[in-house]
Amino acid sequence: MSYLCPNFFIMLSSTEENYLKAIYNISERESGSVTTNNIAHAMQTKAASVTDMIKKLAEKELVDYAKYRGVSLTEKGRSLATQLIRKHRLWETFLVDKLGFDWHEVHELAEELEHIRSNELINRLDAFLNHPKFDPHGDPIPNASGRFTIRQQVQLSEMHPGEKGDVVAVHHHDDALLRHLADIGIEINTFIEVLELHAYDQSIHVRINRDHVIQISQQLAQKLFIRRSL
Repeated sequence: MSYLCPNFFIMLSSTEENYLKAIYNISERESGSVTTNNIAHAMQTKAASVTDMIKKLAEKELVDYAKYRGVSLTEKGRSLATQLIRKHRLWETFLVDKLGFDWHEVHELAEELEHIRSNELINRLDAFLNHPKFDPHGDPIPNASGRFTIRQQVQLSEMHPGEKGDVVAVHHHDDALLRHLADIGIEINTFIEVLELHAYDQSIHVRINRDHVIQISQQLAQKLFIRRSL
């Protein structure tokens, strides 16, 4: 999907921005309105605190909220959330590509840097990085107008023996997952060939980089996105 940011200016606290981003991310995973319990889980807080914040965001016309029916972002709220995601992913790209951080080290740093409010800085950062379309974890980076680049990709768990492709994205960026992938030799652009599926536990034998065979659990295979080779 692509979104166009309207011309408006509104001051938000870092906490309010984090709530907008959390609602956006949850809404992308699930259809319909977002529940306060889902937001509370994402923000690691109590449902009562979420309700208070949602009311503040509703007063600023950033969310639509109906008791017992959930929360959804308004056009203005979605635009702001998209720009937060843009900043976050650009900073992650800068930290990995230009400062040499590993991909498991950058999330928390980008969480802090995304709240810098200078649009000029972000636009210059984007230009300095040559307008990347994807971050180090393979997530699309929205452009200045809020538009995402969409590509063809499938979960490794959906592939069949004999199919091949390159790793293009990792779903969920927790430190333990990214460290584990590094330990077994998988990163963005790693070549993978599916060799065998195991019916008992749905694990998969794969060959990576054409010379190393490993077994991947179904749980991990669902978190790896592959661009199939033609």
